[in-house]
Amino acid sequence: MNHFEFFDMPVSFHPDLVELKQRFLRNSKLFHPDFHTLAEEDRQMEVLEKSTQNNEAYQVLTDFDKRLKYILELMGMLEAEGNEIPQAFLLQMMDINEAIMELEFDYDEAVHQKAVQDATALEDALFAEVKPLMDSYLHGVTPLESLAPVRDFFLKRRYLWRIKENLNKFAPASKEAR
Repeated sequence: MNHFEFFDMPVSFHPDLVELKQRFLRNSKLFHPDFHTLAEEDRQMEVLEKSTQNNEAYQVLTDFDKRLKYILELMGMLEAEGNEIPQAFLLQMMDINEAIMELEFDYDEAVHQKAVQDATALEDALFAEVKPLMDSYLHGVTPLESLAPVRDFFLKRRYLWRIKENLNKFAPASKEAR
């Protein structure tokens, strides 16, 4: 049973988070191990498993990035084959990567801020491109191949996260050294 089925909700990139929280809380009461201490051992184990699934499913579905990855995995779109980042995107990233290399040798606040802004602007633009696809997605109706841009967005965004992590790692240390 997938996380959406567990909460009896349709697979969606944008689930109703208020409804999700209500179902989570209802399940939390229903499957809380403390309410089943006198039950048979099999029932206690079942409740514990459902309580764990309730918590895990809620954590995944309330976090946009985890939910995005989860749905793409659910649809079989993040299998190892065919998950390359498009070459055109990597070419776009050359300027930001060059700025990072420059910052590693000679920290400059202005260069750092521009690299962060460029990465954020690119991430925002990528999201704007796929948002209509995610908004109109209907599980079981929308053809899987139409989700390819969403998968590409996920892969590109993951690459951008690494870029931002790199920018955050050495910049504060460089500031302290001055």
